[in-house]
Amino acid sequence: MIAIILVAMAAYLLGSVSFAVVVSRLMHLPDPRTFGSKNPGATNMLRGSSRLAAALVLLGDALKGWLAVWLTTSVALPMGAPVECIMVAALAVFLGHGYPIFFGFKGGKGVATALGVLLALSPVLGLCVAIVWLSVVGVTRISSLSALASSVSAPLLGWVFLQSLQLKLTVLIMALILLAHHHSNIRKLLEGQETVFRKRD
Repeated sequence: MIAIILVAMAAYLLGSVSFAVVVSRLMHLPDPRTFGSKNPGATNMLRGSSRLAAALVLLGDALKGWLAVWLTTSVALPMGAPVECIMVAALAVFLGHGYPIFFGFKGGKGVATALGVLLALSPVLGLCVAIVWLSVVGVTRISSLSALASSVSAPLLGWVFLQSLQLKLTVLIMALILLAHHHSNIRKLLEGQETVFRKRD
């Protein structure tokens, strides 16, 4: 029980590091919480900041998801922590991103962090979900639609590529939370008012 609590706390604190805020401060850019969708994530950084900043945020948010699960499987489990810690780490780092203690519990939607978690659980699963995201955004140029498609596909693909029922449940829980985080985007999509990325010259 102590190991599970320690893993949960460490993963949550790691997830609470908002790379959108960190990158914007280091690069002297506007705070992403003050423009666009006010979401501290890579998509909003791309809309109102720069491609480099958005790429760094995407990488950082995905890396913390991957790192939380990797450290648990590579360090905590060999030290005697129960296997349930993997599920705890995955959900805690994901929830930390969405509800960060360092930023008033107002964080991002968690697409990149979830992708990092999936890559750590199964590289093939993470790659397949990433392909779904890239395919949808490439055709529609609507980031939220690609996130929704990825969220729906993740538990379906997880059922194929993950052996543990516990990990399959973990992916399903993250997918449901992601769908809930995108409720306003779903409404805009139904109303035909969602933002479409335009190609830059």
